Amino acid sequence: MSLMSSVVLGPWACAPVIHAGGLALLAVGLHWVVPAQVPPDPQRLRIGRSGEVVAPAGRMIDTRTLTDATPESVAAAADGARFVYLGEAHTNAAHHVMQAKIIDALVRRGRDVVVGFEMFTRPKQDDLNPWTMGWWTEDEFVSRSDWKTQWGFDFALYRPIFDAVKENKLPMIALNVPRDWVRAVGRGGIAALTPEQRAQLPAEIDLGWKEHRAVFDAMMGEHPMTGANMDYMYTAQVLWDTGMADSALKYWQRCPRSSRTVIVIVAGAGHLMYGLGINGRIAKRTGERGVTVTMVETPDKATVSRGIGDFVYAAAPVAPSARE
Repeated sequence: MSLMSSVVLGPWACAPVIHAGGLALLAVGLHWVVPAQVPPDPQRLRIGRSGEVVAPAGRMIDTRTLTDATPESVAAAADGARFVYLGEAHTNAAHHVMQAKIIDALVRRGRDVVVGFEMFTRPKQDDLNPWTMGWWTEDEFVSRSDWKTQWGFDFALYRPIFDAVKENKLPMIALNVPRDWVRAVGRGGIAALTPEQRAQLPAEIDLGWKEHRAVFDAMMGEHPMTGANMDYMYTAQVLWDTGMADSALKYWQRCPRSSRTVIVIVAGAGHLMYGLGINGRIAKRTGERGVTVTMVETPDKATVSRGIGDFVYAAAPVAPSARE
């Protein structure tokens, strides 16, 4: 007998997630076959707001009121909030169009918008503002920001967001920590960072948040790694979220702002779901939840936990051929 398996990259993308084909062989010689344990659906965890909501493709739902929502609804919900979190599937063009619409809606509502990007690491900060000021063409921005190696996904997918940034002259933040830090921590934990690297991060990097670990484990599915290897991968995820939260807060502390300022954080949904990622790390330090929009993919309709975000936007997934 054989066990069919496939390898996919989950939204946490720390390492391949190996999914077995539904059967586990407990005693091959006796041909005993029992169903494999089904991992929990990361979009339907019982965390936060109770109950579930159905989000049809092409619509956004307010998970608090269970009513249809618009970019203007999100902007209104963010009145008085300093942070808005927009979680995406990286290859879904509709998600990026919606992110751009929400940014535009915040601008129209009179907010001073700053956009923070998971896509850029801290050392690239100085290469972002020339785009905001309109000094560079798109080709120059893609080249000088090192987009292809910083991120790698087709720039055209993100063009609506960057067009909104340029049209409204919005400052940008390079949120992410250098990727060699993440790789080092993924192999050896926080102790793998040099003293100089560690000094650029918050003193506390909380690895004991049980709900966050539950989300991580659900996203990893049936990943075969256990013990220290899995713990190091989780530590790398916490480093990502903590580092990006720290970048946003450092910007807030050092840069001009007003009572109208709002930082919009653009990141993968796995970094924001259930208010436990970047948003959760900011909330732990400031006491502010902000507003979270979690974007999901579905060909028809998605059933998700109401706790997954304040709003959920569903869009059809992109076929593999369309991503090339």
